[in-house]
Amino acid sequence: MADRQLMRLLLVVADDVSRYTLRMTLQREGYVVDEAANGEAALESFHRQDFDLVLADIDLPGMDGFALLRGLKQHSPDVVVILMSADADLRHAVQALRAGAGDFLLMPCASDELRASVELGMASARSKMRQRRLLAAIEQNAAQLTAELASPDRAAEQPTANLRDLRQLPPMRRHVIRLGPFELAPGRYEVAAGEASASLTPTEFDLLLYLAAQRDRVVPCSELVREVRGYHVEEPEAREVIRPHISNLRRKLKDLDNANMIVNVRGSGYRLIADAQDD
Repeated sequence: MADRQLMRLLLVVADDVSRYTLRMTLQREGYVVDEAANGEAALESFHRQDFDLVLADIDLPGMDGFALLRGLKQHSPDVVVILMSADADLRHAVQALRAGAGDFLLMPCASDELRASVELGMASARSKMRQRRLLAAIEQNAAQLTAELASPDRAAEQPTANLRDLRQLPPMRRHVIRLGPFELAPGRYEVAAGEASASLTPTEFDLLLYLAAQRDRVVPCSELVREVRGYHVEEPEAREVIRPHISNLRRKLKDLDNANMIVNVRGSGYRLIADAQDD
C-alpha cells in the first residue's frame, strides 16, 4: 500500500457515475487518482503533472481514447496507458494493443480485474522508472568509466553532476552506451565487443547498468534485488536471487572479450572493476 501511495494515476472517463466508481475502487487500493472527463483535459493535465499510468475510456467526447493514446505517446513514448470500452468489438482490443496500450478492459469490469490490470501497468511503470534512473546514472559517468577500464591505474574523480529529471529521460535510448570494451544497446538488451555480440536478459542488462553506475563501491545483493528487480528481501535470500543472474552475465561478458569485469566481494556483494579475478 505504501508503494501505491507514491504512484499517480490519471483516470479519463466521460460518464460521471463510471468515473466516480472507478476512482473509488482505485483509491481504496491506495492509488493517488486525478480525473479528466475528456481527452483534451487529460492531455492538459498530463502536460502539467507527471503520471505513472493513464486509464482511459475509448468512448470520449471529441478526442477519443485512441487519439488520446497517440497524444500521450507523442509527449512521453513510454507512458503506460490502459484503454477501456463498453463495446465488446474485438477490433477495439486489437487496435488498442497495436497502438501501444498496455492493456484493454471491457467495461463494466470486475474490481479484481481492474486492480490486476492497473497493478501490472504500475509494475511496468516502476520498471521503466528504474531504467531511467540507471541510464541517467550511467550516461552521467560513462566517459569516466571507460577511461578507468582502459587504464586501471588512472585516478578516478567522483562525479558531481546531478541526475537529470528522470521523467524527461526516455528509458529506451536508441544510441549505444560504451562501457569499457563493450557497447550496450538499451531497448534491445544487447552487448557487443568488436564483431561479436550477445543478448542479455532484461535483469542481466539492468544489473550491468546498475553496477556500472555504482562502480565506486561494493553493492549488496539486497540493493541489487531492490533496484533491479523491484522488491525487498533480506541479504541471504537476495544472494540466492542474484547469483545466477550475475553468473550468466559474467559468462556472456567473458565470452565476448575474455574480461572479468564483475567481482564477488565475499560476504558483501558485487562490484564492477577493470581487472577482476575469478571467484
